[in-house]
Amino acid sequence: MLTITSLAVFLYLAATLLLGRRLVSGAAAGQLNRLALISLGLGAVILHAGLIYNSIFTPAGINLGFYSAASLVMGMVALLMLLAALNQPIENLGIVVLPLAAIALLLERFFSSPHILATDGAANIEIHIILSLLAYSLLSIAALQAVLLAVQDYQLRHKHPGGFMRALPPMQVMESILFQLIAVGFFLLSLALLSGIIYLEDIFAQHLVHKTGLSILAWLVFAILLFGRWRAGWRGRTAIRWTLAGFIALLLAYFGSKLVLELILG
Repeated sequence: MLTITSLAVFLYLAATLLLGRRLVSGAAAGQLNRLALISLGLGAVILHAGLIYNSIFTPAGINLGFYSAASLVMGMVALLMLLAALNQPIENLGIVVLPLAAIALLLERFFSSPHILATDGAANIEIHIILSLLAYSLLSIAALQAVLLAVQDYQLRHKHPGGFMRALPPMQVMESILFQLIAVGFFLLSLALLSGIIYLEDIFAQHLVHKTGLSILAWLVFAILLFGRWRAGWRGRTAIRWTLAGFIALLLAYFGSKLVLELILG
């Protein structure tokens, strides 16, 4: 396990270094460079997936402890970003995603915070969990895209178009990708909330009420953002602020509650 973990971390960091060198030089992404980056990243994700599968799926149920969940989410974020990068120029997000995935994998290997969810073979609960994780992962990528868009906007406003700015697509393309990510993530979040209402006995139970409330708040924020985009053509700083606000609510809904309940309160 330690050997596989080390190899996965090495591949994550090798892809990060390759991307970092390109961004520092400001060179546009060549086809061979992109394929090498994506191949290294996917190799790391495949190893990551094997490791996390062994730690999450236990005879007693699904282990969704803080570190296991963080490793699972970051692996899924890395996978979705790399797959999307095959058709969309979003591989630059890997400068943040890939090292975070490596860190999450290392934390999960060396620290333990087991939180077993007994599903008793109930496929409905597993569907709810998968939809929630997919929604969170896609909207995490959207939040990173919004941060990159904010940096790009700042650089252009202050007339500093050099450096890594030359390696980024035009702002119009960046915004288009952002709203595509938000639209798909919002759809999956809607399905996740709906499945929770249908399949969970009480989605507003005491141990779930904070998570449910913040998830609904995030859903409302993204709904308003998409409506504003459709009706008023929201873009730029407005879109960035709303995207980050929705993501923060979603982050608090899942990892905020897990941090307090599992690590702080034990």
